[in-house]
This record gives sequence, structure tokens and C-alpha cells, in this order.
Amino acid sequence: MVIELSNELIKLEQDAVRAHEKLRAYQAECGRPSAGDGWTDEQHATWQGLWNAWREAAEAVQAQLEFGEGSRFERERALKAAVRHPAPEGE
Repeated sequence: MVIELSNELIKLEQDAVRAHEKLRAYQAECGRPSAGDGWTDEQHATWQGLWNAWREAAEAVQAQLEFGEGSRFERERALKAAVRHPAPEGE
């Protein structure tokens, strides 16, 4: 079964992936919050903002996965494949 994915859903997943990448990059930049002197209040606030953005983006994707053909699992698997391993142009 071929799962049809809307451009909107693909964009939402791309936004969620980018938000997660920003969060992971910030964590890598700051190190572990328990290491050394720990994080400053500003670092915690920045991390929390990035985490909230990722969570909201992921929730938007999950809400859209409720609709469509095939099982939710099949739709999510197809979406992740389309975003992480897109087909070359013209296919």
C-alpha cells in the first residue's frame, strides 16, 4: 500500500526535525546541566524554549497523523522515510 502524504504534513515533520536538531545542538554546546558549575538560569530558559518548540512541533505532527489511509504506524513510518530519505527530484 502506498501511503499518500500531504505537503503540509511533510512540512510539519521537517519543522519538528529542525526543532529537535536545534535542541540537540544547544545541549551539545552547553554540555550536561549537572557537569561542572551547571547551567545558568539563562541557559536553562533557552533550553526550555527550544524544548517547548520541539514538543509543539512534534505534537502538531502527531495530531495530523490521526487522519489518512493505512494505520497510524504506517503513516508515521512513511512520513519519517519521506523526510529523512527523500526521493531524488523527478521520481
